[in-house]
Amino acid sequence: NRLHATDVTSSSFRLVWPQLLSQETGYYTLEYAPAADLARKRTQQVAGAHTSLVLSGLAPETTYEVALIPESNVHYFPPQTTRVTTLAEEISPVQVLISESGPRSFHVSWAPLLDSVLSYQVLYGPLPGNSVKVLQVDGRHNSTVVEHLAPNTTYLVTVTAIYRSGKEKSLSAKACTQEGEPAA
Repeated sequence: NRLHATDVTSSSFRLVWPQLLSQETGYYTLEYAPAADLARKRTQQVAGAHTSLVLSGLAPETTYEVALIPESNVHYFPPQTTRVTTLAEEISPVQVLISESGPRSFHVSWAPLLDSVLSYQVLYGPLPGNSVKVLQVDGRHNSTVVEHLAPNTTYLVTVTAIYRSGKEKSLSAKACTQEGEPAA
């Protein structure tokens, strides 16, 4: 029945610990830092009545060293420590939006933009058909313009997020180009 973590995600976890103090007998000092970079330690005070706390804003795929120090004015309690590793951030693009569609181009954007993505690949090709072209987009950007298309054509557009971990996740949308100007 010691300090431990539950509800672990890529950016947060809940710490749970036994009731050692009460509101009257003291408070807890909570210290936590990435195990690889203990100099980035953060400290938080927690009221004595609490037995759990959510830490958020954490880095994905990171092991944290956590110490809970009971600051009691009655008894000495040794610090409780634990190690918690956040999950990998494997969120694919959850939306792909097609806009500003013209006869020969359209604008593709996607969300969310994640720090864990190295780059995006935008694959597009006419439907039906198997000629696919690829655009590479830097991971800091979340939109691009696809050009040199055929008018009045439906395209399948697939955005693939390539994570720093090497994993990939994709999401597709359909886009239609406008009819071109009739030839004079």
